[in-house]
Amino acid sequence: MSASELAAQVRAALSVDREEFDARVADEVEELKAELHAGTFDNPQAIVGLEYEFYAANAETDALERVPRRLLEFIGFEKELGLHNAEMQTTPQPLSTYGLRATQAEVQAKLDAALGEVHTEGMTLVSDGMWTVPPVGETATSYLTSSVEEDGVRLATNMSDSVRYHAMANTEFGADMALSAPHVSLDAETVMPESLITSIQPHYQVPSAEDLPTHFRYALRVAGPLVALAVNSPFFPPDLYEADPEEILADCPMENRIGVFESVLNPVDDPKVCFPEDLASLDEAVDRIAADRTVVPMLQERGEQFHDRFAHFRHTHGTYWRWVRPVFDGPTRQAANARIEFRPLPGQPTVRDSVAFLAFLAGLMESLPRREHPAYDLEWETAEANFYAAAADGLQAEMEWLTRDGERTTDAATIYEELFEHARDGLELRGLDERECDYYLDPLEKRVEADRTPARWKYERVADSVERGVPFTEAVWEMQSAYIDRQAETLVEGCFTDWV
Repeated sequence: MSASELAAQVRAALSVDREEFDARVADEVEELKAELHAGTFDNPQAIVGLEYEFYAANAETDALERVPRRLLEFIGFEKELGLHNAEMQTTPQPLSTYGLRATQAEVQAKLDAALGEVHTEGMTLVSDGMWTVPPVGETATSYLTSSVEEDGVRLATNMSDSVRYHAMANTEFGADMALSAPHVSLDAETVMPESLITSIQPHYQVPSAEDLPTHFRYALRVAGPLVALAVNSPFFPPDLYEADPEEILADCPMENRIGVFESVLNPVDDPKVCFPEDLASLDEAVDRIAADRTVVPMLQERGEQFHDRFAHFRHTHGTYWRWVRPVFDGPTRQAANARIEFRPLPGQPTVRDSVAFLAFLAGLMESLPRREHPAYDLEWETAEANFYAAAADGLQAEMEWLTRDGERTTDAATIYEELFEHARDGLELRGLDERECDYYLDPLEKRVEADRTPARWKYERVADSVERGVPFTEAVWEMQSAYIDRQAETLVEGCFTDWV
């Protein structure tokens, strides 16, 4: 698509009557609620799925690479925000021995085939939380801020040709589109700084839509501990920093992805990327999404699939950027589902680690509500504090938990011992045996035992290099090279614990 064609489509999107769009959302909400309460979105099977984002890097230099659109289509991946991004979505599967096995096999099969193709182009796909090495001959600053004005429309040079993404920079949305983190600041006129980060997003379908608020509440309570285990983005590209290495290392959050998303996309007076509040009812879940300001309202053609009946509501949901959010969709009435999308986890070093988080979350969602675990009564404010503490400090964070006996504890060993017991219980309830539970949960349990996360692995390598007198930029890039080299050996079949 040419720049002029893209600009024309952006202008057309911006001309949509917001009042008409909002009226269509309101009409669809009533129909959606009726279907929810009629049981249309219920399914006795627990279903799981996974969204998995990657970035492309040069196979020789480890520098960021733009993925040709023809190549992205050929390997069957979807475009994401940046030209360097690629996303995979798995087929929904039952939460069972065969369902989890199928999910992992699907990711491995697609990724293995994709890696073979991109390698012929001199590239590789990296599973990570944030890239740190910009394209050869460019800085991260220039790559993230490069844009042009075409017929009065601001277009990011290195952004995919998605009308919605480009339109965000040309609305009165209110977000600064500026990156803010410890010792880092970057002003941009588009949302491109958000393309620094990549994630995995597990999905868990609740058997009964009416039970979604309960599962959602538990998902918020475990968010902090899961993020603490997953942290994987302690460093930005070095040219974005404005301090000396000692200050950077002293104030380095373990999971910068949280702050990137919030600082770039949040209007000052109306945060959209945030830790969500508990839900009192199923209707409230729908109403919150509908009431959230749609960044780029676009009138939708009514298609033939079941969820096309709620097309404008689903479009609004697309910019409902809470860290944990409910999802209501399904291409057919029989496939209609209500699920929880768990969004705060960064990309992981290997496929097995990624599927481990899917199994961990799903096991907890099965066990905690069924056992009526007292964590349900943990104050929302405490769960929120746990979440941001985990992003800052990883496994070193002080988090508060209510044990199965109703006792408060901040002891990490106690918290994780109980969480893994319940995850095992939930997986066993879905038919997995002890050996299968071990296969999925051991990679994460070993992180706790070793007190080592991917972010801590990265941090220690950089800190050790700086202590030996290596310049900070070189230290970060050496770490990134080592990360990609280790991943090349373990991504499809190995595990992060093979690294430590």
